[in-house]
Amino acid sequence: MGQYTASQRKNVRILLVGDAGVGKTSLILSLVSEEYPEEVPPRAEEITIPANVTPEQVPTSIVDFSAVEQSEDALAAEINKAHVVCIVYAVDDDDTLDRITSHWLPLVRAKCNPSLDGEGDAEAEAEGDAQREPIRKPIVLVGNKIDLIEYSTMDSVLAIMEDYPEIESCVECSAKTLHNISEMFYYAQKAVLHPTSPLYMMEEQELTSACKKSLVRIFKICDIDGDNLLNDYELNLFQRRCFNTPLQPQILDEVKAVIQKNVPDGIYNDAVTLKGFLFLHCLFIQRGRNETTWAVLRRFGYNDQLEMCQEYLRPPLKIPPGSSTELSHRGQQFLIAVFERYDRDGDGALSPEEHKMLFSTCPAAPWSYSTDIRKSCPINDTTGWVTLHGWLCRWTLMTLIDVVKTMEYLAYLGFNVHENDSQLAAIHVTRERRIDLAKRQSSRSVYKCHVIGPKGSGKTGLCRGFLVEDMHKLIGKEFKTNVVNCINSVQVYGQEKHLILRDIDVRHALDPLQPQEVNCDVACLVYDSSNPRSFEYVARIYIKYYAESKIPVMIVGTKCDMDERRQDYLMQPSEFCDKYKLLPPHLFSLKTNKKELYTKLATMAAFPRFQAAWILFYKHSHLRQFGLMTEDPKLWLKAGLGVAAATMLGFIVLKTISAAGAHTR
Repeated sequence: MGQYTASQRKNVRILLVGDAGVGKTSLILSLVSEEYPEEVPPRAEEITIPANVTPEQVPTSIVDFSAVEQSEDALAAEINKAHVVCIVYAVDDDDTLDRITSHWLPLVRAKCNPSLDGEGDAEAEAEGDAQREPIRKPIVLVGNKIDLIEYSTMDSVLAIMEDYPEIESCVECSAKTLHNISEMFYYAQKAVLHPTSPLYMMEEQELTSACKKSLVRIFKICDIDGDNLLNDYELNLFQRRCFNTPLQPQILDEVKAVIQKNVPDGIYNDAVTLKGFLFLHCLFIQRGRNETTWAVLRRFGYNDQLEMCQEYLRPPLKIPPGSSTELSHRGQQFLIAVFERYDRDGDGALSPEEHKMLFSTCPAAPWSYSTDIRKSCPINDTTGWVTLHGWLCRWTLMTLIDVVKTMEYLAYLGFNVHENDSQLAAIHVTRERRIDLAKRQSSRSVYKCHVIGPKGSGKTGLCRGFLVEDMHKLIGKEFKTNVVNCINSVQVYGQEKHLILRDIDVRHALDPLQPQEVNCDVACLVYDSSNPRSFEYVARIYIKYYAESKIPVMIVGTKCDMDERRQDYLMQPSEFCDKYKLLPPHLFSLKTNKKELYTKLATMAAFPRFQAAWILFYKHSHLRQFGLMTEDPKLWLKAGLGVAAATMLGFIVLKTISAAGAHTR
């Protein structure tokens, strides 16, 4: 499961700095030996604490610095290597406390940002700093020797924290009595693994905009019924997903009571509002429980910079050559549930406002960058809004041509959380096409059909006709937008399949086709039956690219409502098809409003090595009486055999071929 926790960081490196005599080395030695050292060397050697003895289960290195033994360059190198810097002062020495602001904090800032260190061209550096956010290393202030005084220095330290947002926490301890020694190193570790600054602005005592934006997205994803509230059921699911434990009713009531007391409109109808949800996380951080908010953020895919992790958005997916990608059943069901959640009026289509709300957890709608995907699917004829059918078509197309983007947006929409798995569970990688050819049957549910023909042949109208109920509306229409793909569903032996028609743009007759323009599940070669010079291009394309391939091919003559003209080619289309053992040309016109062509193409893609069998079926009139190869889309290729015919087709074809051979003899 793609759950992200603090353990994704491989190690933590802690550096201790401070004036001489404040007890840096004693603190390290007391932690390791669990007793105060009587003799203290000038500097402790670097030590590494194994993961299994640290609270966060992360290996932790502790580094001591000594001005006596090390140079300033060595200090700069150690500051940059460290993940967190502990500035140690002696609580009984005010000078060491004053040096925190006069020396150590400015020094750490300068070493992290060399342009602040007084080197180089000041004007150029100032210009660079204006464009670049300064690096802020997490800092923990440590007051040692608390055993020597009867008072606390915390008030003074808290004032410093207000001026330096990189200070994550402060702690008073004693190397001699071991008081708060473990806690000190825990806070240092926590400053790296659960930093405050990305989440919270100390000055404003408010969540950062990035944190707020992330939590708003999480709230929307967890709001399953879309009522802008988290009820008890949704809160319990949230608790289980983030912390793998149920939320006890008594604790839930206490949480609601705290929210209600501090934010009156944080609870509505006994459910938590967005305002209450944000307040709760603000309270966690104010009480030093950053790890709770970080656990939530990481579970929903965020890294330390509050950006979506690339490994969360794009889990590795292996696609063998010749395979394709489709939505799995779980992927389809998730997308249907998302559609229905945001179809507030239940009209079966997403209005612009509903569409905007649905993708409010994403950077933008995935097809906002692609006119092709947006225009490629069926829409509501009266409103132009995307229907549930069109919605699934869009995702099916995107999954085939850009599966990485599909996985990204499934993560944005919360698939990883709702399905309790990574997006890989939403993707089905098909078997390789060579295996389909060997088995004489495709296992895919999405087929690519490349529509190829000369300019003016009507191939674009053929493709667009696949998207509309009434093709008459396309007659005489000028297609200005270049939509490459058109996708819709068809029935093949009673099973729903998706067919994608790709309009291959041919600028000049002699332009060669690229391999990605040739390779497909079925090819549709289109010529204008009313133009005597149209078929030659189709014939040349077939001979050059498809005659020796195993890709099934359908030749289509468009504009059949006009007078059919004899083609200026050495063979007429029907003779050409007969010679190359292709089905007779299919005659097509937008005016007839008949769609059996698309079913034929999908069926040929489903059974790629039965081209000869289709021709045999067509030629034998005793088979045509069953409806095979007729022009009626409701009868074509059904023959009353149902789905079982698909699996038995190989046997039927062989038997028919044998019978035909016996009849010839």
